Amino acid sequence: MSPTSRETVQVYPDADALTLAAALDFVLLAQAAVAERGVFTVALSGGSTPKRLFTMLADEAHGALAAPWEHIHCFFGDERHVGPEHADSNFRMANEALLSRIAIPAENIHRIRAENPDAAQAAAQYETELRAFFEPRGLVRDGFPRFDLILLGMGPDGHTASLFPGSTALEEKQRWVVSTWVEKFKTDRITLTYPAINHAARISLFVAGADKAAMIHEVLVEYKDTPRYPVQFVQPVDGEKLWLLDTAARG
Repeated sequence: MSPTSRETVQVYPDADALTLAAALDFVLLAQAAVAERGVFTVALSGGSTPKRLFTMLADEAHGALAAPWEHIHCFFGDERHVGPEHADSNFRMANEALLSRIAIPAENIHRIRAENPDAAQAAAQYETELRAFFEPRGLVRDGFPRFDLILLGMGPDGHTASLFPGSTALEEKQRWVVSTWVEKFKTDRITLTYPAINHAARISLFVAGADKAAMIHEVLVEYKDTPRYPVQFVQPVDGEKLWLLDTAARG
């Protein structure tokens, strides 16, 4: 962490309370960014915990009307190497849970074209799209995108986005987006890189469930000062890293 960044942990009694807190946080961040600059940029995450968040955001009773969707641009932190209709697609999940249920302009949705049979080419295309959005608007810091919010999860192995233990993507210092072979699943993934993630104003790590408790303990307690898992190298250059946990995950 740099001196201008901070890491905080918030723990909620259950997944419902956690999801509500994350939804309210999303809406407040969006409102503040739009009031200040006229736009809010967010990178969405895949997984079951974010799906609950997306469903709640799409529910009018929980803030869809309060979120300025016409000024929100949704990107993706990573994607499986599948088409947008595939059951494993992060875009498909986000679209079904949120994007198709809200009044957001189609041009505000920036998905990774992972149907491209060449994953490296899909990554390069996505970086080109990101640069075309962020650079002309001056939404860059040290040559990397300055997202208002990046939503991330954490796997039981300590991975986040598609930054897996042992991946060559962990060493990338220049590119915003890369493809990476994930030996565990015998497939390619497309992911934002550390520098692209770490230049965000806010990074929210959204983790729920007892199956994550052991890794959370290693990350936040046992190896807190000697990082060894990919999620620990999410270290904002000038921003906030916020852990949003339920009591089951906190252990």
